[in-house]
Amino acid sequence: MPYILIDTPDALPELERALAPRRRIALDCEAAGFHRYSDRLCLLQLSTEDETFLIDPLGVDPAAALRPTLEDPDIRVVMHGADFDLRLLARDLNIGLRGLFDTQIAAALLGEEGLGLAALLEKYEGVTLSKAFQRADWAERPLSPAMLEYAANDTRYLVSLSERLETMLRERGRQGWVEEECSVLVDAVLARADVPEEPEDRVTRVKGARDLTPREVTMLREALDWRDDLARTRDRAPFRVVGDRPLLEVALLRPRSVRELTEIKGFPRRLARDRGHDLLARLRAVAELEENELTPYPRALRRGPGRPPPELEEMVERLKEVRNRKADDLGIARGAVLSNAMLLAVAREHPTSPEALSAVEGMRRWQVEVLGRDLLDILT
Repeated sequence: MPYILIDTPDALPELERALAPRRRIALDCEAAGFHRYSDRLCLLQLSTEDETFLIDPLGVDPAAALRPTLEDPDIRVVMHGADFDLRLLARDLNIGLRGLFDTQIAAALLGEEGLGLAALLEKYEGVTLSKAFQRADWAERPLSPAMLEYAANDTRYLVSLSERLETMLRERGRQGWVEEECSVLVDAVLARADVPEEPEDRVTRVKGARDLTPREVTMLREALDWRDDLARTRDRAPFRVVGDRPLLEVALLRPRSVRELTEIKGFPRRLARDRGHDLLARLRAVAELEENELTPYPRALRRGPGRPPPELEEMVERLKEVRNRKADDLGIARGAVLSNAMLLAVAREHPTSPEALSAVEGMRRWQVEVLGRDLLDILT
């Protein structure tokens, strides 16, 4: 099945024609976050039962053509591991997708061992996917024919796969489980889309940063900001400018010259020569700050919530035994039936009725139906 490239406004009517009568489509998105500073949406792959479209959002705005289909809750939109793609659609195209069927969620609740798309397609469709462009730069233009063919295969077989999985779900009485999980995922993504993200303290993403002194943390933060400025200017992913570990070493060693900067393992020599003076100036400014002007590692993140009291731990272990037996009976991974975090939340809340159990934040209706009676027996 060949693909149809939609990269100009003149091609959009053909896409709208193909979508109008469909009640089930497959969708995937490609972004450029591995290579570029921005993780902007760079390509959409969309398949019906007999056609595949590759849509270039850098060349044409497809939002108006896609919105009637993607926001219709009665149209099944098949995706695999949809969380990030849903956020891309909401942020970059202002599309709040509704009728999601996530084949990864379906596979998990069917007890599949291999949850990746490649594993599922090989098992159920007899298709072997290439891995040649897993780390491709999808923001480059023009995209090569080989990249476009690779992208088309991400959705070309998804409609058929989803139909197979749905048949199995119905036979096992689990279709409602997947529908609920997909609905919760969509609602969570759309709720986050309406809330402005709080600025992140970049030091919390650097391994080893929590052990630094306040002055070292402040120096690391300056180094990360310096890298971020360069990454944004160059439209490169920050780690492709310089890695976290060399910047951690910068904060620890406090180089005073470009030569000392080049001696830090992993710090690119050319970067040190071309832009190192700016970084060194930032470090000198931090070195001159008074103690009360330093910003240490975020206190709330220094300490975890701590271990629960022994009696609560004991209750969680008893609840785990119930969960584990049920998961083994169902042939589903234990965490997919109910996570350990949810078991702790249930133990803390200590509900004594199905209604109270359902009210525990994060608890699904299907989990109450499957596990509720057994959990309440332990709790009461």
